[in-house]
Formats: sequence, C-alpha cells, structure tokens
Amino acid sequence: MAYNIVAIVGSIRKQSFSLKIANALAKLAPASLKIDVTTLEGISFFNQDLEAAPPADWLAFREKLQKSNGVLFVTPEYNRSVPGVLKNAIDVASRPYGKSSFIGKPVGIISNSPGPLGGVSAAKHLQNILPGISGPILGQPETYLNGIGDAFDDKGELTKESLKTVLQQYLDAFAAFVAKQNG
Repeated sequence: MAYNIVAIVGSIRKQSFSLKIANALAKLAPASLKIDVTTLEGISFFNQDLEAAPPADWLAFREKLQKSNGVLFVTPEYNRSVPGVLKNAIDVASRPYGKSSFIGKPVGIISNSPGPLGGVSAAKHLQNILPGISGPILGQPETYLNGIGDAFDDKGELTKESLKTVLQQYLDAFAAFVAKQNG
C-alpha cells in the first residue's frame, strides 16, 4: 500500500527551487509513498468573513489534505520566514477553528536556498506554526538544503548527486515515519 502524501510547495514562482525539489522527491519516492506535488497559486486569501461559505479553492485544498496520509512542506525562506503564500495556505487549511485539515497528519519539512543557510529560519518558523494544528513533525533528519542553485539542469531535472543522496535519505526516514504514524 502506498501512502498518499501532499507535498506543499512554498513558492509560486514557475521555476522555483522548491517546485523542482518537490518534483525530484516525487520521482525519488519509495514505493510506499505517492507524492502529490501541490502548488498554491490558486489559493485565495484567508478571510474569516468567508468561513460560513468558504470559496471552492479552500474546500478543494482542505479535502486534498484530509484525504492524504501525510504532508511534506518544501519551502524557500523569504525575509527569514515562510513565504506569505505558504502561511496563507496554512491558515486556510487550519480553519475552521478546531477542524484543521492537518490534524493527525505526519508532517515533514524541507527548506532550501541558493545561499549558505538553506532556509533554516523558514523551517524553524514552520516548526513553531504547526504544533496544535497538525500531526507529529518529523524531527530527524532536519533538512535545510543550501547552495542548490546548480542542482538542476535546464529542464528542471535534479543532476547534483550529493543532493539526490540527501533527498533519498530524507525520503526513507519520512516513509518510515509516515508508516509508523499511520500504522
């Protein structure tokens, strides 16, 4: 049986490193994980006034998460935090109050940057935001991908072997974590 994992891409840029990493993860995933790469450009802004009659995009996003067996965040760091589109999507999915679509779902976090810090602040902010609205968060291995500017070819394919190794190790740990949480 393959567990369905929603990989939420924290950037809406068409050629974002986060999207390329999420696509690489989907290709590298073990047979026990089916990764659905999910972008956020269609998620409208959260507005509590709309909760009584939520927009269709909110409902579809929530339903996708509710049907999943786990969630994997793949995000860059913007101004030492998570991108606004990602925070908005988390707000949309965690509502209405007490009915978060993330509840009970095992969570993984991979941050990235072409710079030297690998988006560590974004990952740490997710670790602060998610408790209380999500399931357990994979603690080890922590994965902050730095220097990824040369990791992909012009078609968006992962070519950097060292990064491929890191992603494979992370996926193996995440697969075991998801199996344990869903078992």
